[in-house]
Formats: sequence, structure tokens, C-alpha cells
Amino acid sequence: MNKTRILWADDEIVMLKPHIIYLEEKGFDVVAVNSGSEALDLVTEENFDIIFLDEQMPGLSGIEVLERIKEIRPNIPVVMITKSEEESIMEDAIGSNIADYLIKPVKPSQILLSLKRNLENKKLAGEKATQIYQQEFREISMRLQERLTCEGWGDVYRKLVRWDIELEKSDDEGISEVLKMQMNEANMGFAKFYERNYADWLYGNTEDKPVLSHTLIKEKIFPQLEDGKRIFLLVVDNLRYDQWKIIEPMIGEYLRVDEDNLYYSILPTTTQYARNALFSGMMPLEIRKRYPRLWTDEQDEGTKNQFEAELLGEQLKRYGKKIKYSYNKILRQEAGRKLAENIANLMEYDLNVIVYNFVDMLSHARTEMEIIRELADDEPAYRSLMKSWFEHSSLFDIIKYLSDKNVKIIITTDHGSIRVQSPVKILGDRNVNTNLRYKFGKSLAYNAKEVFEMKDSEKFFLPKQNVSTRWVFTRGADFFAYPNNYNYYARYYSNTFQHGGISMQEIMIPVITLSSKM
Repeated sequence: MNKTRILWADDEIVMLKPHIIYLEEKGFDVVAVNSGSEALDLVTEENFDIIFLDEQMPGLSGIEVLERIKEIRPNIPVVMITKSEEESIMEDAIGSNIADYLIKPVKPSQILLSLKRNLENKKLAGEKATQIYQQEFREISMRLQERLTCEGWGDVYRKLVRWDIELEKSDDEGISEVLKMQMNEANMGFAKFYERNYADWLYGNTEDKPVLSHTLIKEKIFPQLEDGKRIFLLVVDNLRYDQWKIIEPMIGEYLRVDEDNLYYSILPTTTQYARNALFSGMMPLEIRKRYPRLWTDEQDEGTKNQFEAELLGEQLKRYGKKIKYSYNKILRQEAGRKLAENIANLMEYDLNVIVYNFVDMLSHARTEMEIIRELADDEPAYRSLMKSWFEHSSLFDIIKYLSDKNVKIIITTDHGSIRVQSPVKILGDRNVNTNLRYKFGKSLAYNAKEVFEMKDSEKFFLPKQNVSTRWVFTRGADFFAYPNNYNYYARYYSNTFQHGGISMQEIMIPVITLSSKM
């Protein structure tokens, strides 16, 4: 096992020889220098686990060295050691992201404690998370045996998402596998719940029904309009609930979270169906019948979501909402920057809808581009990629601009995605659609036990090309594969993020209401 490497920079380093010997006896590898410039040379050339930095050194000060270290190695924890307790010095250091600070004269025991705090913190946090999840595992398992309501499934999913994020801190692969199995079990139970109740929700035949894609604006946006505040509806395509929880702390620095809710996507959980339903306030078959010029069938050429603004306008008109509204769709980074620069121009509208397609493009690229496969080869990496994009996005710039305005901000999406694992065989002719999570056609062959089958798709308000058209959907982490070249495609698409089927990750998606802290 490699020793922990410490870089210690202090102009009186000779006086600290006893401390260094103490640490070396404890098993640490200590590299000692007596100036900030020497420290920077070493940080550039070598790897260290932690740096102890004297705040008052001749030449480059500790604060100046700290700033340069953070440019070279932003993730190395730096402990500032100072003779002074002046508040301004501490504010400068803390503002530069120090991991800890100590006041001279320091004792060897203080140094050791700081090392434990900063180097073992992740390990200790992981062990604690593992211990608590083990305690909750049984409780979640018992809940999965109950006949859960929509609210109950939301509670279970939130807990699983929480542990999926928390257990990133743990190096225990065994507990990660346990969570994965529990997530799969929950997805199988959720699929049965969804399939059993979906038709009743569509027809309003039950009191226990979730907000669905086509009722979202009516139930979540219209009541906000009545409050008289301007609304910004930010639709981030393919935003999963776990991804929202990852970016929530960044947004929370600027805005107050008033409501953190989940709503349900319709089937198929894809942009063409779910997002058109969202903006129109209607199911796909209803759009096709009432507004044929605003609907493009899947087998037809052309963009399938090119009339979102018009569908939104028709929904507002149907419900008598005589308001000024704007609609913007961001497909490229440059368009996002331009919108952020001109966001003040939207303040005159009652409702502003901004659609960001980036996450969806990222998801598709994850399948097709090898470099993206390497960047996002598991759930934590996929969340990290989303977080990195958001942190530097024009969307975040827009949110920050709106944070001190008297507006309501609603962040939502049209569907999520799931990391698929298990291929399910299906046969079909050349006219069958290409999505890996659902198929429709007149000559499909499959094992009916492995899919959710719609023999009469019009009952579920989905179009059909002829009387024998059937729709089938995969559940959990399954995906469709044809028998021809089955092994190749099974390997190629396994561990990619897909959407269109039935899983908690695709269907239970965030709708978040935010307002200014001022």
C-alpha cells in the first residue's frame, strides 16, 4: 500500500524537524521545503495527497501559493498554518478553498488530527453511509411488499436515489451490489404498479393518480400564473431525479426550493410523445386527431418536436389563458449563451418556457461515442458529467440572473433514462421503430411475459398505423435486441443509458418550484 505523501512548505522548516520525524514514524512520506516557489515547482512535477502551507513566508505568501496550487491541482486539500488569527487573513484563505487551518505553534497531535479529518473523511463517511443503509435496507424491502400508492412509490424512489448518491462515498462493492439488487427489485414492483393503473390514470377512474405529462402544465403551472408572478418554466430534457439532487446544492445557493415533487411521464418515455403531451396538454392520439398539422408520426421524416411552441399556445387558448408567453429551445451552446445575454428581454412575459436539449443529446452520444462511454460508464460518472455541464452552462447563468428577480422558476423534464443491462429478444420487420426500450408494428414476435403489451394502443391514446399494430415496452433495465447479431448488440448496448420504457428512473421525474431568497 502506498504511503500518504505530504508536502510541507514553511520558511522555518528546520524548526519543524521533530514534527516531520513524528509523521514519518506514523507511516507518512513527508517532503519538506522552505519557500512557496519550491512548493509550486514540486506540485507541478509530483503528486501529493495533502499540503501544509505556512501563511507567512518571504517572497510568495501562503495565500498566493494557495491560489496557484488550486490552479495546478484543484483537488489537493491544503491546510494553512498561520501565526495570526486576523479575520481578514482567514477570510482570504477560506475564500481560496482551504481544507483546514491551524494556529502556530502547532503540536504533532494537531497535525495528525488534521490529516485524519481530511484524508479519512471520505472513508469514514462511506463507512457511516454503509452502516445506515444496512439498517434501512430491511425497511425498504418491507415497503416493497406493501401495496404502495403513488405517494408511497415516490417515497421509496427518493430513498433509493438518496442511497445511490450517498454510497458513492463507500468503497464497499458488496453494499453497492445490494443496493443495485434492491433498485432492480423496486423497478420490477413499480412496473407492475404502473401497468396495473396506467389506463385508470388516463381516464381519471381513480383518486390515487399522479400528475402526468399531459396534465403537468394544467396542474402545476396554471395555479402559479394565478399568483400574478412571472414564471420561467425550464424544461431540461432527460433530467433524472438523482441528477436534480446533484445540482440542487448549486441552485440552493441562489434560490429557495419551495416544492420538490415528482410527476409521471406517459408512455413511451421519449421526447416525441412525453414532451408533445406536456406542451399540448393532450395525449399523442388526441394531438394527432385534433391538430394533425402539428403531429409527425414516428415513421415519417422530419423533426418530431418542431411544433412545441404552437402546441403550448393551443393549450393556453383552450384554457382561456390570455397571457404573453415566450418559447425558446436551446440545441447548441452558442444559442444558450445568446439567450443568457438577452434574458432581461423576457421579463415582460407572463410565462417563459426554455427547453434545454443538451442532456438528451448527451444521453444519445453516450451510446454512440466511445469517449462519452468512457466519461460516463456508470451512474456516478453520469451524474458527475451532468453536474459538470450544468456548472458551466448558460442555464445556470440564467438561473443566477433570475435569482434576485420577483419570479417563479419551475425546473422539470419530459422523461428520464435508465442504464440498461439485460437484452430481451424481439422479432420484427424492417418497418419496426428503432428505439431499444419500446417497439410497435404489426408483425412483432416476443415473449409476452417479458414486456408490457398494448394490443389496443388507442385505448392508451397512442396512434396505430393499422388494426394489427401492437406496442410493447421493456421494464427495469431490459432492452430489446434482435436475434440476428444478438450477442454483438447485447454487448454493444449493455450499460448504455436509454429511455422509452418503464422504470422509476424514466417515469418518476422532478418538477421543482423555486423562488428568490430575497
